[in-house]
Amino acid sequence: MKILVNKDTKVLVQGITGNQGTFHTKAMLDYGTKVVAGVTPKRGGQEVHGVPVYNSIKEAKVEHEIDATVIFVPAKYTGSALNEAIDNDIQLIVCITEEVPVWDAARAVKRAKGKGIVILGPNTPGLVSTDGCKIGIMPNSIFKPGNVGVVARSGTLSYEVIRNITLEGLGQTVCIGIGGDPSHGLGFLEGLEMFEKDPNTEAIVLIGEIGGTEEEHAAAYIKKHVKKPVVAFIGGRNAPPGKKMGHAGAIVSGGKGTAASKIKVLEEAGVSVARLLSEVPKMILEKLN
Repeated sequence: MKILVNKDTKVLVQGITGNQGTFHTKAMLDYGTKVVAGVTPKRGGQEVHGVPVYNSIKEAKVEHEIDATVIFVPAKYTGSALNEAIDNDIQLIVCITEEVPVWDAARAVKRAKGKGIVILGPNTPGLVSTDGCKIGIMPNSIFKPGNVGVVARSGTLSYEVIRNITLEGLGQTVCIGIGGDPSHGLGFLEGLEMFEKDPNTEAIVLIGEIGGTEEEHAAAYIKKHVKKPVVAFIGGRNAPPGKKMGHAGAIVSGGKGTAASKIKVLEEAGVSVARLLSEVPKMILEKLN
């Protein structure tokens, strides 16, 4: 079953000629991703790592079939980049950019939903299908094909968990970074639903953090709809209230969004919550055996 992407997904890179776009295009190609085109206004006609560059998505679509796009443009231009992808009916939009204005993100997500388009991010590390498609900035070397699905708010925490899963010999099906901004597209609920339906995924790892109530909503969803074993890790156990910790969305306010409150509802839903990142693979094995 395809979860958002697979080895045949054809990818466009918006902002391909910038430093980040150029660097990560090479890494995506090295992983096996079919990067078919790039877009940077006024740079049409160039090539980046053998990938042709166009002035607009409309121009690129004349020459290429495009299933997904990844955005590496400065925050002040990201709203326009999102709208361009939506206007051109790109079915999956992965927005790596940080510090995107909340209004720009919220408006784009609403427009995309109206057209049945999935936005991942902003402020996401992207996603990886271990059959040979990486869209975003996750490190190539940590993945291994296996039976564990990962959905995470934090990029760096997910990298360590994924690496530990690989070292344990388990491997992954698909790893999804939903992004750490308070306003974003695809979230935990959609990720959990996809993994629950996927016949190749036998266990699910949820990596959350302080701030917001997404993990609480995920716990309620797991309790009602998820039969597969779920292991979680919640970052920020010792974070002081009222102080942002890393992500824009990682802030405890009004007594809500604490690590303790998230851990409590997850455990009540039957989820095993690790205290240390290194404990996650062992908990998965215990659930599967």
